[in-house]
Amino acid sequence: MSINTAFTETGGVHRIGGFGIRCVMGGRESGQRLSLVEHPLAPHALAAPLHRHSREDEFSYVLRGRVGAKLGDRVVYGEAGDLIVKPRGEWHTFWNAGDEEASLLEVISPAGFERYFEELIAVLADGGPDPEKIGPIAARYSLELDPSTIPDLCQEFGLTFG
Repeated sequence: MSINTAFTETGGVHRIGGFGIRCVMGGRESGQRLSLVEHPLAPHALAAPLHRHSREDEFSYVLRGRVGAKLGDRVVYGEAGDLIVKPRGEWHTFWNAGDEEASLLEVISPAGFERYFEELIAVLADGGPDPEKIGPIAARYSLELDPSTIPDLCQEFGLTFG
């Protein structure tokens, strides 16, 4: 199996601070039905600000460690073997809630959102997180981000970001 992009051909983990991204399978292999992305997380690392997708549902299967997630107004925790469901349209985020590295396998349906990560990695390679560059990428994928939530999430759950 091969995927025709530099991001997915390497199969390696790309790190953005304590948040890792590794494309396991892109839409090409699944007829655009789903993609699989692994997210390793450093201890107490916040993956993203609160955000929501208008086109994709996400299913986070915890591979190792303890993962916390904010789903709307609810906070849930999952450990190895647990599944956290993040339906489209719902504000959410997730983080490593433990002292050891955690990892989850993100099943994204339908496929296509894995390309957001590819574009994000390319932009971040040119410097730090620049909202003027990230905003248009998020808009292309109908992703709403609320960066103003980062400080409160970090304080409330004892996390670091970036």
